[in-house]
Amino acid sequence: MATNPILTCAVRLFDDSKLDLSNLFFLFTRSYEPSCQTPKNPLTQKPLKPFMRIAMYYSNDDVRLEEMEIPQIGSREILVKVIASGICGSDVMEWYRIRKAPLVLGHEITGEIIEVGNKVKKYKKGDRVFVSHHVPCNTCRYCINDHHTACETLHKTNYDPGGFAEFIRVPQINVDGGVFLLPGQISFDEGTFIEPLACVARGLRLANMKSGLSVLVIGSGISGLLHIQLAKALGADRIIATDINEYRLRLAKKLGADETIQAKENVPVEVRKLNGGRPSDLVIVCTGALPAALQAIKSIDRGGTILFFAVPEPGVNVPVPMNELWRNEITLMTSYGASPKDIQTAIELISSRKINVKDMITHKFGLKDTGKGFKIVSDAKESIKVIIEPQR
Repeated sequence: MATNPILTCAVRLFDDSKLDLSNLFFLFTRSYEPSCQTPKNPLTQKPLKPFMRIAMYYSNDDVRLEEMEIPQIGSREILVKVIASGICGSDVMEWYRIRKAPLVLGHEITGEIIEVGNKVKKYKKGDRVFVSHHVPCNTCRYCINDHHTACETLHKTNYDPGGFAEFIRVPQINVDGGVFLLPGQISFDEGTFIEPLACVARGLRLANMKSGLSVLVIGSGISGLLHIQLAKALGADRIIATDINEYRLRLAKKLGADETIQAKENVPVEVRKLNGGRPSDLVIVCTGALPAALQAIKSIDRGGTILFFAVPEPGVNVPVPMNELWRNEITLMTSYGASPKDIQTAIELISSRKINVKDMITHKFGLKDTGKGFKIVSDAKESIKVIIEPQR
């Protein structure tokens, strides 16, 4: 007669641990995989926790609290307890996310290392860290030419499973090039801005932002507000911000915009009124709405640059008056993501308090209310930064 492996394990556990039947029942009511290896007595040690809570994304209106096994790390990997995870605007871009659903999102995380592979030398248990989800190879022709975010490796890397979980496994390539110690003066919540600020720093670096320029920021969400602050820190002469949301316009003014324009108005005409009769030297598009792209093209001065930090969704084409742009030497450019050096720049900007991120935090929720956080971000009303704290 075949031997039942579960029964065999039960007998061995009973013999080795000297447990009574009530304790044996305790073991089998836990969701452990049966194993014939004798565990330490759960009555004399804190019970193992093989499962963790996650927020599983199905759609913007359907984010469920579920469980999955805590990832097991390899010898060159680390396990991070996620303390704070920001909801990014890209997380609620449903046309982009839903095709991969269900999945665990979240890529703006800070946390504490709780387990280290035996071949990891740079980090230790207890380190406070920011972990980048995408990392470049640093050796391909794109990386060598400072186009790290065009690197094929960068687009394939990520941590496991995602930031809206109690724990993440950080693969070796991310350990090698995507883990950054969090300075003591940066809180876990403030550290969730490192990734979005790094993307902004990269965009303005590529756009050759310099002192004395007039800047128009179209869209005053998180990325727009960070662009406003960084442009001001870099010496912008005049910063004008637009949005359809009055709450965000007020915050744009608070964080450094000299003037604001309601986006429903004739933005190109209003820009000239507020900028000494001429368009802006640099226009930064921080919303994917098609009207924003059209406003940008009509609001740029001769010799100026339009940075498309956000773009319309696939299938939406932007009519571009090429002859007019050609005659006036106008540059159209894009920026995507951030490189390791941009991340380091962002850490320094937050640590030195040159960029105020604390006042941009409007909501914080525990993991079970992640769906509520997604609803607030997608509604885009009176909110800026929504943070999920998975440990509560």
